[in-house]
Amino acid sequence: MNLFDLSLKLNGFPLRQAKIKLDQIQKLEDDAFESYLQKQKKDIVTYHLEHNPFYKQLSQNVDPNHWENLPVLTKKNLQQPLEKRLSKGFTAKNVYVNKTSGSSGDPFIFAKDKFCHAMTWAVIQNRFGWYGLDFNVSKQARFYGIPLDKKGYYKERFKDWLSNRYRFSVFDLSDNSLRLCLERFRETPFDYINGYTSSILQFAKFLNKEGLILKSICPSLKACMVTSEMLFEEDKLIMEASFGIPIINEYGASELDLIAFQNPNNEWLLNNETLFVEILNDENKPAKPNEEGKIVITSLYNKAHPFIRYEIGDLGILSGESSCKKPILKKLIGRTNDMVVLPSGKKAAGLTFYYVTKAVIENDGNVKEFVVDQMSPNTFKIKYESTKDLSQETKQNIVFQLETYLEKGLSIQFERKEKIKRTKSGKLKQFTSLVK
Repeated sequence: MNLFDLSLKLNGFPLRQAKIKLDQIQKLEDDAFESYLQKQKKDIVTYHLEHNPFYKQLSQNVDPNHWENLPVLTKKNLQQPLEKRLSKGFTAKNVYVNKTSGSSGDPFIFAKDKFCHAMTWAVIQNRFGWYGLDFNVSKQARFYGIPLDKKGYYKERFKDWLSNRYRFSVFDLSDNSLRLCLERFRETPFDYINGYTSSILQFAKFLNKEGLILKSICPSLKACMVTSEMLFEEDKLIMEASFGIPIINEYGASELDLIAFQNPNNEWLLNNETLFVEILNDENKPAKPNEEGKIVITSLYNKAHPFIRYEIGDLGILSGESSCKKPILKKLIGRTNDMVVLPSGKKAAGLTFYYVTKAVIENDGNVKEFVVDQMSPNTFKIKYESTKDLSQETKQNIVFQLETYLEKGLSIQFERKEKIKRTKSGKLKQFTSLVK
């Protein structure tokens, strides 16, 4: 029985119709696709100008034919009661309602109409199908957070059962816990792994330390999809070596859809069937290919709630090899609110700081995980989880590398922790700026 599809149908999400629509879009030739995209953009803007008082007020005197004049929305624009943001005819009872994780620092409740939410799942199932995976049949090993309250806990476990997946805790990544994970892989014919990058990486490092390859223990494994956190190339290599299967990079947002997904040719394809993704500069003009900019996204099918030119809070680079029919995300840089602002006024993506520090620390072989906090323009605290303190030589090397890549005169503090604290959802927030 197709339990996953059936559960969506019973909840009023027309997945079958959504799959038919997606198939029609994907079969369009280049010119026809470009016409489809322009029409869908205009249609969704016109709809919200006519049916959504919230968006109409934000977009006064705007002509939907002039896309570049439409306002760029931020999460702060949307932080007001949901009922004030819904289009006419929609209520909390006839839409899909959820809450963002708050990893950007600006959590809010959002809504999707039922067809839009069905399109989300149609796209996800399509992409996983690239690797021979079927949500109704393929068994998933899931490395995600889970609510700790009794009601929330059992609700997620029931959803896991419907979705043919087993959930591993990301709140305990000790060797003993990971050893139990390994035993579950010995006993269960999992088809794929899916979850937070940092948690799956710790499992890979554990296997590497034990001299094991997961594919030899669980031969049914086909692929590993990582999401929600940055995937560094060297971490990908560790996972590939420890798991013996392809590592697939996924990028999405709960309020929108699957944004980008790595195809079998190792291209990070942007979702252009249900979304319109822009990379804009500081003046809200299109960034040139291969130039960094902020990621701004339009949901083409959400009639319940306007996500039109919505600044998601991430920075990225569009590949010069992109086309309208085949847009390629060259690189995801990090969050716009996690920028390093240095005493000289120089700015850098927070993950630049993390990336430089990571290379030095991991050479030490002692540190399990670490995070970086910017306390003031010239003061950074590196909190790390390890069995013993970092050596003085390692600390000096980190300071030297940071001054080489960023600037001199920085104050670097080190704090050893028994355990690195994660967010409530179980994610690892790798860089945090406390500078206002």
